[in-house]
Amino acid sequence: MKRWRTEGAIGRCLAAAALALLFLGSSPHALGSEKAPDAPTFSRAALDRIADYVRNEVTTGKIPGAVLLIQQHGKSVDLECFGVRDPATKQPMTPDTIFQIYSMSKAVTSVAVMMLVEDGKLALDDPVSKYIRAFADAKVGVDLSDEAGKYPLKLEPLKRPITIRDLLRHTSGITYGFFGETAVQKLYADPKLYAGDFDNAEFADRIATLPLADHPATRWNYSHSTDVLGRVVEVVSGQTLFQFEKQRLFDPLGMSETEYYVADKANWPRIAQAFPVDRFRVAGIKDPTEPRRWESGGAGLVSTAGDYARFLQMLLNGGELDGKRYLKPETVALMTSDQIGPETKIIHDPFYFPGPSSGFGLGFAVRTSPPPNTTWPLGEYRWDGAGGSFYFVDPQDDMLVVFMVQAPTQGGRIQLALKTIMYEALGKGLRKD
Repeated sequence: MKRWRTEGAIGRCLAAAALALLFLGSSPHALGSEKAPDAPTFSRAALDRIADYVRNEVTTGKIPGAVLLIQQHGKSVDLECFGVRDPATKQPMTPDTIFQIYSMSKAVTSVAVMMLVEDGKLALDDPVSKYIRAFADAKVGVDLSDEAGKYPLKLEPLKRPITIRDLLRHTSGITYGFFGETAVQKLYADPKLYAGDFDNAEFADRIATLPLADHPATRWNYSHSTDVLGRVVEVVSGQTLFQFEKQRLFDPLGMSETEYYVADKANWPRIAQAFPVDRFRVAGIKDPTEPRRWESGGAGLVSTAGDYARFLQMLLNGGELDGKRYLKPETVALMTSDQIGPETKIIHDPFYFPGPSSGFGLGFAVRTSPPPNTTWPLGEYRWDGAGGSFYFVDPQDDMLVVFMVQAPTQGGRIQLALKTIMYEALGKGLRKD
């Protein structure tokens, strides 16, 4: 893999970072409201170690470039860019680079749903069929076939309806088709599911015709549940998903670069690109410059590090930013607490992406125990995207981190390494397992 020279690009990025902060509100503090600095903070040496790690990922040819943003106590602690946004043009990475954030979209859709719950227009235990009639006929697929597939799936009626709560915590029985080998999961991998220029209504109806992998509330199974939630938002609000999010979240928060495709051609050069050997498309999600009717609440958004940080700071502040309230503190607390603990008897799927030290809330993985050999904080909530980008919010240390990258095969490894370096710097211990 070709190794890209980036020394000059980093210098230019730091200058661009200062300019970007002007647009965000004239100072690094404008990204969030100030709080008392009652948690350990990063030294300059620690920030240098973090930057050196990312810089090495670029110089050794593992990623083209990245943007790293760290905020603590409502202030921008570090905003650095590394490498290039596009290996072909060698344009330097800048703070305003646009990334396909894929499953980082799920948090945004989940917040939109909870805003409607607070509005009294939706209840967590409402059946999904109240808003999408096709789910009234949902069935569970039981695979009774032998190795030769002699018998078809047996379809069973649901023991209870899928609820909005199930969709938020991925216990609906809906699944994805990109992992697992069960007969039901293979149905979700059928390209026909994504055929044509469909909208959210049509996609939800297509999902409703497929059998569920499990009865609702029996197993955590990563899924198209959040895409279905996107359609619920439309039915309840009377707007498209983007219209609702733009009106209630993006415009008030100043997230001007967050949308479902990059509509302005002038912004296309700012879209991050992966190395050619590391390029892929999530099923149904096209090139971000191509208009599409499907506004995937689970994987469709594009955004920038600064935009997403404002969204996260609002959550870290308990649902408020710059004097405007978006959610009640108790709603944020509910969303970011474990909703599938032992008392629920919900099974963890073999592909349980939150990992053994985490539960799952209403849209987020939530840390419930520290990993071995660490004192990593409980209550940290997070998720990531198929393009390699990730975020985490640490209420104990009053900190959030956004890492944007277009390197699908590298994100998980980098996430673990960066978090290890960061928490070591905060005195939280080393991960050795």
